Amino acid sequence: MDAESPEPFFSILTTAYRTEQYLPEAIESVLSQTRGDWELIVVDNGYSDDIARIVGTYADDHRIGLIRQANRGYGGGVTAAAGTARGRVLTVLDSDDLLRPDFCERVGAVFEAEPHVAAVGCDATLFGFGDGTERGYLRSIGYRSRKRHVDVPLTFSDVLGGIVPYYSGAVRRDVWNAVGGYTAPAGVEEDVLLWLRITAAGWDVRLLDDRLARCRVRADSSSRDPSRVEAFDERLQATFLSLAGGPDQRRAVDPTLRRLRYHQSLRRARWALLEGDVRSARRAARTAFGQKPSLRAATVVSALAVAPGVLRRVHPLKQHLSGTVRRYGVAGARIVRPVRGSG
Repeated sequence: MDAESPEPFFSILTTAYRTEQYLPEAIESVLSQTRGDWELIVVDNGYSDDIARIVGTYADDHRIGLIRQANRGYGGGVTAAAGTARGRVLTVLDSDDLLRPDFCERVGAVFEAEPHVAAVGCDATLFGFGDGTERGYLRSIGYRSRKRHVDVPLTFSDVLGGIVPYYSGAVRRDVWNAVGGYTAPAGVEEDVLLWLRITAAGWDVRLLDDRLARCRVRADSSSRDPSRVEAFDERLQATFLSLAGGPDQRRAVDPTLRRLRYHQSLRRARWALLEGDVRSARRAARTAFGQKPSLRAATVVSALAVAPGVLRRVHPLKQHLSGTVRRYGVAGARIVRPVRGSG
């Protein structure tokens, strides 16, 4: 990356740790952008010779740079990249995910049309499911509204209520710095907290509900590990609660927390049942029904009371985990990253 080159519009921040097999495709997705005034900063978050070699194959392109450091975790990697960024807006791209070719063009057009806009979010396509299907990110978190016009600002109450843009949005660098970027206390999700901080501060945030990125669902995801999904659930709930201080904010966030706890309890019921702990499964199912008295929860409660053995055969663990994707999971921790804490 050449410090003498003109200042780019976009700084794309990528932290890489044990993602050597995916990183080239992520870089190629940036190179495929129809708008070329970007820089890509890759952080080798753990001194991987393979990651350094991969980035080195693009050395002829001055827009691509590499930072090498000891593993400082996911947030530490993103923060290191942000610290050297020169672009007007910052975009986080995980090293196993992709941008659509028109991401920079579409998002950049919003900033240029309305320079006061602080951040622009978007939708994404979730891919990599075992059945070959693809799904929309916003739909996966329970957003069922009609098409949202980009002129309508996204508010703090919207985000508390569960409309959390996909993590690969774009944030003006001055706004990123003003709210602390990915610097966050332990036990919260950095990207969700970022959207909450920006909207809580009253900045103008817009949402493009077009799928401008692709989010990879990996077979080695932490969604396969009940303890990690449980820890993620707790972090996500803590993130929403961290900025919901007043009574109005509490009311706005309550439906989101209920959705999270509903799905969390259903997962606990299923995992307990598979472990043969019918008593715990029944208790968790009743908790789920208390959070959301849905037909699904009522059916599970009834089946566990009458015929738990049948329910165990009909609902194997893999059936549930196939719906536990990556990150956010505002509609029930359905979007969970691979082991993010390591980088």
